[in-house]
Amino acid sequence: MDIPSVELNSGHSIPMVGLGTYNMLGRPCSGAVSSAVKAGYRLLDTAPRYSNELSVGMGLHSSGVPRDDVVVQTKLGGGDHGFDEAITAAKESARRLGVAHIDVYLIHWPCPSLGRTVDSWKALLTLADEGYVRTPGVSNFKQHHLQMLFDETGRWPALNQIQCSPALPRTELREFMAGNGIHAQAWHPTGRKEGLLADPVVLRIARKYGKSPTQIALRWAVQNDISVVPKSSHGGRQIENADLFDFVLDAADIADLASLDRGERAARDSDVDEEF
Repeated sequence: MDIPSVELNSGHSIPMVGLGTYNMLGRPCSGAVSSAVKAGYRLLDTAPRYSNELSVGMGLHSSGVPRDDVVVQTKLGGGDHGFDEAITAAKESARRLGVAHIDVYLIHWPCPSLGRTVDSWKALLTLADEGYVRTPGVSNFKQHHLQMLFDETGRWPALNQIQCSPALPRTELREFMAGNGIHAQAWHPTGRKEGLLADPVVLRIARKYGKSPTQIALRWAVQNDISVVPKSSHGGRQIENADLFDFVLDAADIADLASLDRGERAARDSDVDEEF
């Protein structure tokens, strides 16, 4: 499995396809992580909210692949916002994962009502400056959230993990991010909940290339320089989800997929939705 990487503004790189682990628990989670890493995955995405950091760490270590060959990505929960709280939370995540450092550490949600977003970001920058975190970033941040972090610290996140697919391309936000060196990573990249995988446009394009609808959605992302973390505990689907680099969507395909945009209102609103 040959998955290309993208370099971030932190000076570190991440694979364009990683394994998402949301709703994966216990031994099934560990087994799925181990099989994915053995198959060639080199990015694992988790979070305290998923209650599986321990299982992800066990799967990584049981894979037999050297720790330093795999990007371990986890997140700061809303209940741990604040400078001191975020420092402690990062170290607790590392302990559960069984790692000495965290490769990518994201603020999971901005949680504006708490008023601690900037303090949390300052903690991530401190952890990065100390080498405990390789790449500091965020998740579910809108343009004004990102601008606030820069205005207060003079430093942009390296990565913003956002809900993104052909059904929710988030074009304006991604253009702002690209203009400021912030890489876009997609969660829910298949658009399944929006009905994308059953859409006639996607089905037609899938038949054209002899690929699955899921592969069409994921190819759209990586072709737009968006990394993805699709979830699967099935070894065959894990391989299928990363088999995206032997075909290219043409201009007509891209135009047809653009017609499926549900609009920004269809995305979860991180000014309203909070995790704590």
